[in-house]
Amino acid sequence: MNTLKTWFLMALLTVLMVLMGSLIGGRGGATLFLLMAIGINFFSYWFSASIAIRMTRSRELSEQEAPQLFHIMYRLTQNAGLPMPKLYLQPSPQPNAFATGRNPANSAVAVTEGILQILSPEELEGVLAHELAHIKNRDVLISTLAAIFAGAITWISNALQWTMLLGGSRDDEDNPLGIVGTLVMMIVGPIAALLIQMAISRSREYKADALGAQICGNPHALANALVKLEQAAHHIPPIGMQPSTSHLMIVFPFKGSGLTSLFSTHPPIQERVSRLRGMRF
Repeated sequence: MNTLKTWFLMALLTVLMVLMGSLIGGRGGATLFLLMAIGINFFSYWFSASIAIRMTRSRELSEQEAPQLFHIMYRLTQNAGLPMPKLYLQPSPQPNAFATGRNPANSAVAVTEGILQILSPEELEGVLAHELAHIKNRDVLISTLAAIFAGAITWISNALQWTMLLGGSRDDEDNPLGIVGTLVMMIVGPIAALLIQMAISRSREYKADALGAQICGNPHALANALVKLEQAAHHIPPIGMQPSTSHLMIVFPFKGSGLTSLFSTHPPIQERVSRLRGMRF
């Protein structure tokens, strides 16, 4: 089922890119953006983990650097029946974590510097189990594809702003909408990408919470971790994070960050915590 969803998402985002190109540059723009979408799809599928890691500026950890982290992950992967993923550290003071990769054999889990400072070992175990649940559910590829496309659309929108400022946009016969089309896509494109991120993330988080609780055997530890992470997101700035990768994180990182906070890609923490605390093994 997730394979079908992946292909559907790739097709949907390709159509969005082609529409952007058509409104901006007519037939020539549509062709250019189609080629871009094909390239993004190809590289996103085969190099999804490395692309997401680069987008978040994370670096790979060695077992000597983080022995406790590796010890916890070794035990959890045995419980989950999964291969050991690569572990990464994201340079951000805000506590958070995410998983990426096209399949369990090519997966990675990243944690921020902040999460290692505020969570107890049991709570950290719950968070890592949640990320392994994403890998076991095989939904990390879908989320990474959405992140990469959202990043590309954001980059294109920023480039269009500079083009307009420099006087590069004009009307011509092949682009009847001209500057109007450019303005429309500058606004609509990022919103469409964000809505896709929201639709993907909200449903998968509940499933990852439930399976993660089973993997670690302690739903209350994961619930306590979510409460701490949610509180930290309100007070610690999301330094080093981008809106295009926000749906990858275990909690939405932009709480109280202006308009971005209105478009949370995650379900309410209160509901997630309530479901976890109601679990019995």
